[in-house]
Amino acid sequence: MEKKDLRIVFLGTPDFAVESLRRIVDEGYNLVGVVTMPDKPAGRGHKMYQSPVKEFALERGLKLMQPVKLKDPEFVEELRSLDADLFIVIAFRMLPEVVWKMPRLGTFNLHASLLPRYRGAAPINWAVINGDRETGVTTFFLKHEIDTGDILRQERIEIGEDENVGSVHDRLMVLGAELTLDTISHILAGDLKPCPQDELTGGSEPTPAPKIFRDTCHLDFSRPAEEVRNLVRGLSPYPAAWFELRDAEGDSESAPLSVLKVFESRRAGASSLAAGEVSAEGGSLTVGCGDGEALEITEVQPSGKRRMTAGEFLRGARLPEKLVAR
Repeated sequence: MEKKDLRIVFLGTPDFAVESLRRIVDEGYNLVGVVTMPDKPAGRGHKMYQSPVKEFALERGLKLMQPVKLKDPEFVEELRSLDADLFIVIAFRMLPEVVWKMPRLGTFNLHASLLPRYRGAAPINWAVINGDRETGVTTFFLKHEIDTGDILRQERIEIGEDENVGSVHDRLMVLGAELTLDTISHILAGDLKPCPQDELTGGSEPTPAPKIFRDTCHLDFSRPAEEVRNLVRGLSPYPAAWFELRDAEGDSESAPLSVLKVFESRRAGASSLAAGEVSAEGGSLTVGCGDGEALEITEVQPSGKRRMTAGEFLRGARLPEKLVAR
């Protein structure tokens, strides 16, 4: 079969998926349909938000479907009428069996980790948060349990010591598009040898990558400085780690002096500061950590204000002499 004869349906939502979608189209594959999330209101004005995948599909004149429910009989029949040979899923919702079993060549997913490590919604974040020195992308055939299907192809990259999740995301997005094309070509050639994930776990439990919530992003300075720094890296630039800056002699029930999102930090070495104790001397914002080291906070965003250096924040803030980070 030639690439122009391979009928493909693509399912995805965010920017991470668009790069692969663009490459599939530009390489001349026969993309017969694109499925993405329905529009939804967003922001203060509740303007209807269109997913990046939808925007690309409209720009290229591709057939677009936005089902509210993936088991809806009308959607399932419309999907079946496309007579697709292959479905490709990147950063989309969990598919019902009636959908992922539909194409004759199967449905494969691109996942931003080296499966079976980091199964779940936030694999790039957790690789950086946990201080991993490498990560990658994996394609696998879908099955019932999420992110558990047989592995088709994998590619690896190193994570830089000071690299944040935004940078890793962008590199994996490009690498993932290459791996998607590579997987399609091997499916066309019929020479894939899928590998069950159980063969790679060595009997250990796969590493989870659960969804990131606000509480996940809260910095706990009782932890070691490197662990706190990695949390900052793993959440920067979005959704960003945060902590409350408080008056050390104030009422614990009172409002904080400021709630700061943190985008950059660096270890400041051994320190006499207690865990959570803050020094704002010399225009630097330094916080003691639980292992006897301190962390210098170098870039922040106070609530309702722009992103700025810690020095800029300190120059514009009226703060008491004794501070704590909570």
